Formats: sequence, structure tokens, C-alpha cells
Amino acid sequence: MPRYFLSVRYMGTRYAGSQVQDNAVTIQGELEKAMEILFREKILLTGSSRTDAGVHAISNYYHFDRGEVIAGDPVYQINAILPGDIAVNSIREVTADAHSRFDATARAYDYMIYDRKDPFLSDRGWYFPYPLDIGLLNEAAGVMLGTHDFTSFAKRNAQVHTHQCTILKSKWKKDGDVFIYSVKGNRFLRGMVRGLVATMSRVGRGKMSLDQLHEIIRKRDCTLADFSAPAQGLQLKDVYYDEGIFL
Repeated sequence: MPRYFLSVRYMGTRYAGSQVQDNAVTIQGELEKAMEILFREKILLTGSSRTDAGVHAISNYYHFDRGEVIAGDPVYQINAILPGDIAVNSIREVTADAHSRFDATARAYDYMIYDRKDPFLSDRGWYFPYPLDIGLLNEAAGVMLGTHDFTSFAKRNAQVHTHQCTILKSKWKKDGDVFIYSVKGNRFLRGMVRGLVATMSRVGRGKMSLDQLHEIIRKRDCTLADFSAPAQGLQLKDVYYDEGIFL
């Protein structure tokens, strides 16, 4: 049976997250409804990453199987059915055993902070009207590079076998009134990026030293980290795969 990868982008503002839930409007639920209308059969999606309520994505992935080969390009038709805040980027056939979650080699996120009130950024960033030092932020970001146990930056109910993650990229940049944190890693824990951002913001304000940041990582205690960064500032930028799985 042919298997396909679906790449999708969305504004998560009015959704209860990416994964389907009972009695809640979700990204996956809207996608499955649209695909059932188009293909006239029930399509079950498996997601690559579970984004929380309010989190956005430029490219998140799902995989699905279909008894018939998909002819032509159905992207336009699916997008015509979907609500305006969800769009399909592409549908690509993959090997029969490819898995959107387990075959991902890395994921990348951006988080936006802005320090001057701006109604056009209110649903895409964290309004943070305090001075931040970009040099201190990048020193803090450098601490995260490499392989660490990130227990301190995971929500308590993160149901995982290990809290060890490898961070491949961790960098802040400033553009006008906007600070953007870009991070790429082999895996991320629940709430991890928002925990990193909020905790690093304390370093950027001069409220926390790098030694204290190292100590938070070392102690593996999530009560020591700051998780106050809101969901709307976070976006899943991309999920990476070995090109060999695409047909």
C-alpha cells in the first residue's frame, strides 16, 4: 500500500494543538476531515511532532497510507477545503516503512520575542518590554550546544525514556525590535524550547549568570527553569529526513 508524507504549515492560534483530540479542534483533525472529503475515504494521519495549543508551524509532517496511488497533484484541492490558517505544502510518496516521527533526523524551531508593542506580532511572538543583551543571549545559547540531559527544561509529564538531546544549532539574532532564537536538534522534550527561551531571557536581562545556567542543567530539576514563554512565539520551522525515503 503506498505511503505518503504530508508537509503542512499552520497558525496554531485557534487550535488545541497539532495532534487529534476528542472534543477539541486540532490541526490533525482538520486535515483528516479535508482529506476524507477529497478522497472520499477515511484517512488516518500520524504526526512527526506534537505542537502544543497556540504553537505554529512552517513545515510539520504527517504520514498516511492509501489503497490507491494518488494521481496528479491534490495539494490545490486539499487547500481549497482547509480553513485559511492551515495549508498543505506538499504530498510526497515515500518508502512503505517510512515513519514521519521515528525517521526524523532533526527538528528546527524559531522563537520570536519583540520588545515594542506591536498588534501585528501579538499572535506570533512574545511581547517582552524589557532590555535584552544580544551578546548575553548568545552566550547562554552556546551553553545549550552539544549533548546534554535536558530534564530541567522538560515539563514534568514528558513521557520519554531519556531526557538526553543533542543540540546542533542554538543562536539568537536581532532585527529591529525583534529577537529570534533559532534552535535545531535531534529531538526535543515537551516544553523544552519555551523553557530554554524563558530561562535564557533571564540571562539576557542580567538576572542570571552563565554559571547559574550551567547549574540548572546539571541539577536536572525542572523547578529551576523558567517556562513563562507563551506558546504563540514558537514555530516549528522544519523536520529533517534522509532523502532516501522519498520516492
